[in-house]
Amino acid sequence: MSRKEINMGSLSYPLDVISSQIGMINCFIEMVACGVKPLAISPPVAPSDLPVIEEASRLISEGFKTKYHVVDKLIVTDIQSEDFVKGKRSILYYAEDAVLEAYFALQKQIEALEAGNAYTGAIRREISIKFGELLGYPEHIILKKVDSTKRIDPFVLE
Repeated sequence: MSRKEINMGSLSYPLDVISSQIGMINCFIEMVACGVKPLAISPPVAPSDLPVIEEASRLISEGFKTKYHVVDKLIVTDIQSEDFVKGKRSILYYAEDAVLEAYFALQKQIEALEAGNAYTGAIRREISIKFGELLGYPEHIILKKVDSTKRIDPFVLE
């Protein structure tokens, strides 16, 4: 199990990364179950931690009557940096199959554009906005993230 010592200002305490991630996942799944977010994503998960995180995801999803799907590589948009998810797995949480289908449609579109070295500019911005909408972000947050010159990754305790 991942355990690290972190220092947050004057407060220092041992942090159990797995428990922290499971707590985040519980909250994300509840937001999906309540209709606040169409799609939620786990924190980036180290491959070695995936079995326990996936099992927790299964149990929590069953409890909230939602669904989950493990992806080896999260799509890269202007919502987050590629470094944020590099070498990590992600778990998608959703209630409606159409949401997962929309995610995979974006993934397929990105792959086709990348194959032609065309995943740039306006089309990348458009896909990034669609991804933000799938995540249920308000428009002003999507635009702040997408239009920033520096990627604004979610904060995750590690």
